[in-house]
Amino acid sequence: MKKILIIQPIHQEGIKLLQNNSEYKFEIVENTDIKFLKNKIKDCDGVSIRTANLSGEVIEAGDNLKIISRHGVGYDNIDLKASKKKNITLAITATANAVAVAEHVMFMILNISKMGNMYDETVKKGNFNERNKIPKTVELWNKNILIAGFGRIGKALIKRCLGFEMNVFIYDPYVSEEIIENQGGKKVENLIKASMDMDIVSLHIPLNDETKNIINYELLKSMKKNCIIINAARGGILNEVDLDRALNEGLIFGAGLDVFETEPPSKNNPLLKNKKVFLSPHAAAFTEECMTRMGKETVQNIIDFFDGKLENSKKIKL
Repeated sequence: MKKILIIQPIHQEGIKLLQNNSEYKFEIVENTDIKFLKNKIKDCDGVSIRTANLSGEVIEAGDNLKIISRHGVGYDNIDLKASKKKNITLAITATANAVAVAEHVMFMILNISKMGNMYDETVKKGNFNERNKIPKTVELWNKNILIAGFGRIGKALIKRCLGFEMNVFIYDPYVSEEIIENQGGKKVENLIKASMDMDIVSLHIPLNDETKNIINYELLKSMKKNCIIINAARGGILNEVDLDRALNEGLIFGAGLDVFETEPPSKNNPLLKNKKVFLSPHAAAFTEECMTRMGKETVQNIIDFFDGKLENSKKIKL
């Protein structure tokens, strides 16, 4: 019998897959303290993890650990060196969250471009007749959007952007021009240069040494003043202090952030008080449908691994 540790609860539909399989015994824990997890993981064959950190110290304590199944697509909260050292397979829910995140990006773009919060507040405060004093909103029609990163989320997002008759540009050095053009986009080779000509930039790239703070003040001040930036990828790709400064100086139109360099963000983070930025608590994938899919796929990845059926597209190369 395989023992599985579920760190942080997942959707009940995922748990049912284990409950209905006599080959598995599982435990769900919410305590993410290192000492606690080291004790719990000792005799586990597999583990699922959401947003908590899975440190090398914890991974090394898993004497029988063979697979880590990430509830999501990012894995910067997992110690990859320790996983590789122990020859542990790392799987992600590669197919579960693309629709939810793409819809959330469109929600942010629309809210910012149409000043949704400001309009709503105007009516609720009884200032209906002062609508002409509100800054004018902008249309999405014929606007240029750069999608940085053309994985599953990027591919889901381009369909929605084309539905609004936008001109879609794609930055992804790992995807061919043919594939991008077949889906209605235009490939660009340089993220920095392309960003300067865009009305909207939506980030869907991983956080690493090359991408950290790639959106900084120097780039922001070279962008169009009507530009909207969306980050639903990873905090740290966009420098938050620089963004606040650029917004206050009117260098860009607005921004939408679902992710932050430190989560939750510090109460002193200036973006929390900036009216030109729209924020959400790393919840782009938090639709009922997506959480169901992610819960099921997280567990199915574990089952498929032990059955020898785990698809390569769901494995992360360590």
